[in-house]
Amino acid sequence: MWALRRSSNPLKSGRISLRFAHTASAKLETSSYYIKEKAGLFASSEAIQETCISLLRFYHSRHASSNIYIGRRALSSKAGAESKGEEDDLEDGFPELETPASAEANDYSSAGEENEDELLSEPEHPGDDEDVEEPVENELELSEIETIPDEKKTSKRGAYSELFEAIVSGPGNSVHKALEKWVEEGKELRREEISLAMLNLRKRKMFGRALQLSEWLQENKKLDFNERDYAARLDLIAKVRGLQRAENYIEMVPKSFRGELIYRTLLANCVFFNNGKKAEMVFNRMKDLEFPITAFTCNQLLLLYKRHDRKKIADVLLLMEKENVKPTLFTYKTLIDTKGISNDIAGMEQIVEAMKAEGIEPDLYTQFIVAKHYASGGLANKAEEVLKEMEGDDLTQKRWACKYLLSLYSELGKADEVGRIWKVCESNPRLDECLAAIDAWGKLKKIEEAEAVFEEMLNVWTKPSSNSKYYSALLKVYSRNKMVEKGKDLVKRMADSGCRIGPLTWDSLVRLYVEAGEVEKADSILQKAAQQNLAKPLFVSYMTVMNQYAKKGDVHNAEKMFHRMRQAGYISRLQPFQALIQAYVNAKAPLYGIRERMKADNIFPNKSLVAQLAQVDPFKKTAVSDLLD
Repeated sequence: MWALRRSSNPLKSGRISLRFAHTASAKLETSSYYIKEKAGLFASSEAIQETCISLLRFYHSRHASSNIYIGRRALSSKAGAESKGEEDDLEDGFPELETPASAEANDYSSAGEENEDELLSEPEHPGDDEDVEEPVENELELSEIETIPDEKKTSKRGAYSELFEAIVSGPGNSVHKALEKWVEEGKELRREEISLAMLNLRKRKMFGRALQLSEWLQENKKLDFNERDYAARLDLIAKVRGLQRAENYIEMVPKSFRGELIYRTLLANCVFFNNGKKAEMVFNRMKDLEFPITAFTCNQLLLLYKRHDRKKIADVLLLMEKENVKPTLFTYKTLIDTKGISNDIAGMEQIVEAMKAEGIEPDLYTQFIVAKHYASGGLANKAEEVLKEMEGDDLTQKRWACKYLLSLYSELGKADEVGRIWKVCESNPRLDECLAAIDAWGKLKKIEEAEAVFEEMLNVWTKPSSNSKYYSALLKVYSRNKMVEKGKDLVKRMADSGCRIGPLTWDSLVRLYVEAGEVEKADSILQKAAQQNLAKPLFVSYMTVMNQYAKKGDVHNAEKMFHRMRQAGYISRLQPFQALIQAYVNAKAPLYGIRERMKADNIFPNKSLVAQLAQVDPFKKTAVSDLLD
């Protein structure tokens, strides 16, 4: 950890305002090498962990901190202000188990409940072409896992469940009928079987059916609900029906079960849906209820601020220090990824070394993050060194690494290595490996190879023929390579196979037409998709079109797209404002009332946006205007 202190560059000291429950406020001055306490800041604290102090010093050396109230564990921040307009979002079932997930969250809460399962059966969030998958910390799935006997907790977490098969054998709205039939046939509904079925439903992102299962069990008194069961229901409601319905559900949970697990589930879903304001409200509520500050809670805040306000990361580290919360592997992963995104490779390496010094070895996904940032930073040799570590001596014994290796070698332009890795998988390919191979060959402009993998995937599995996720992988390749006609033919093939056209496919089509220069056609697709009222288009789909209008200085269409995004529920985000203002900048036109509009959405400009605002300020002073005045 001393390496972090030595390597940090001295910058201006940041000040954090601290408020304690029983003491006056104190100020903390920080620099790259020391933390100076004033007014007996930590007089009442227990021994402070060296790890947190070192990380805190490191981050304060790079970022000036904004106000955050820590003494009462209350947050008061500007989480709406994003860094570089990045919109990473997490996905994946219950917000507890630490697993990687794609970027760009999409809130389906506006959809009709009768289509819940259909809306959520396909992964909601495709990442941008160059995104690093974002880690997700999940622990609450213990509500389903802990009740499964050890002998059934195999490496295949989706062990066979007869109840699961009965639930998915019919249409999405027949869960209750399937359960009633199960009971009529005299079969038992043991907690073990329920847990396994729920686990399988979550693994396949069939959140709508999982919610129906939970509701039926409680309504028919087939399961004595405990806090974990209520937390699981809360999570499903948030995923399917939105945060507000989930928040309302807490009032229905018996007080004896309204513990820390319930509120941290809501907090994680607020982060899932990128609702920084509500996340901080939930955190403050947890503080008022005097729940302990845990690593999970802090990691959720780190994840939130990584996306929206990286200067606040130092504040979370300070909170961890004060509450004596030890950083976890997930903490380090998030900090490593944050440094990589900021192109601070030296800082990223220092955090890796700090993690190792604490006895925490990088797992496969952490290595993937590091190699990804090396590759994007032009450090090909360093990236390849990490790839060799990931591969080990025998790749056949580390098949789970193949999908990462395929992606990273394509980033480095290593077609031979992609071919070598694919040969290891080809005789018995897994779905995630096929998807990674299609994407890798597409990045290398090897279209025929990508198509061959796609066809092989359809021949091996029947499921892809009815799931748009798999078609979208190839459609993304056509989009990236501006192959409009092939893209159109593939969409027709999707329709003929009975595949549901949803947000993922819409996004691929939008990108396809934008890459081909047909922005108006992409706009039309978005509008028609929104009018179907089954599921709203992804945030990135709107931004793809809006950014094109901004480049052209097309103020009228940029305003129109901005309004449509608000209608879809994408509000209080910095990126749409950035694109809108850029449209006026490129049109060399003044923009009246924009500061008021931002203030109404609780949006606070970062440095780049301040510069943009100055260019469209209708009342700005110039040398000529001063003379005329």
